[in-house]
Amino acid sequence: MQLFDFTASLPERTGSSNTQRAYYRWVDRYLVDKAGLKPTHGEARLKRMGRLPLKSLEKHLTAKKLTEWLNTLAAEGHGRQSLDQARAAIVTLAELMANDDIISAQLAAQIRTVSVPPVAKKQVPERLLTPDQLKDIMQAARDIATSENQLARNAVVSTVLCTMALRREELSAARWGDLSLIDGQVVLHIDGSAVPVPRNVLSLVDRWRTAITTSGRDPLPTSPIVRRIWKGGRIARNGLSADGIWLIIRDAARHAGQGHVTPDDLRRSAVASMWESGVPIEDISQLLRHRSVLITERFIARLGLG
Repeated sequence: MQLFDFTASLPERTGSSNTQRAYYRWVDRYLVDKAGLKPTHGEARLKRMGRLPLKSLEKHLTAKKLTEWLNTLAAEGHGRQSLDQARAAIVTLAELMANDDIISAQLAAQIRTVSVPPVAKKQVPERLLTPDQLKDIMQAARDIATSENQLARNAVVSTVLCTMALRREELSAARWGDLSLIDGQVVLHIDGSAVPVPRNVLSLVDRWRTAITTSGRDPLPTSPIVRRIWKGGRIARNGLSADGIWLIIRDAARHAGQGHVTPDDLRRSAVASMWESGVPIEDISQLLRHRSVLITERFIARLGLG
């Protein structure tokens, strides 16, 4: 059977490990939806990406099927950012295959012309939570846990989102190998940026690492930091999806009596809390991975804090 190694070709287009993992996820989803393959996760997905079946790709990699797939994703409620990334993953796959003369340049060009379907913007009011409300949600995330392992996992999820202003997609994509020590400071590497990890978060991460460590071995660098937990408290090998992270925040907010709260609300509220407590704007800009402080200044101004 003829195969295509997507893992060998993709680094030509993007050196970001997070983007590569996202593309692998969308290509896997495309093959599941259009070719009827079984979904994969973790190492199994990486193995599939290195051995993509050409017969299935040549049959299902068309502009028409990509259009149908994107419309299906939109109907499922995926936002514009997710749709853009899903399209980019399939377009990139087609272009790389064309570069290797596996498909025609004409077919790759047709696939490139496919546009993302319009997405109706949900009118959800933005919220800014107070520092005390953030603390209540972080505590509630622990309180709703039904096992010690779930408590440790939920503590990491809620505290990272409430204090480091990460997006749920970034936390879901983070791997143990993305953590490193630079000049005595533990940082999390996200799309080429080194984000400092506060001490309170680091202690929670260390506790979570201990929970998933087996036979005295640390988790693999390629394994996800945040993972699913089965009933009974057993920790799964698979990572927790961005939607799974949202469910933790949703349930914690309700438990804390805060009503409807989204991870984006926590991102904005974390920034507001840092700004009002006197954190230098340069440090906030570094946490948000903005290209310049001017972007951070506009972000803070939109929050009504300027």
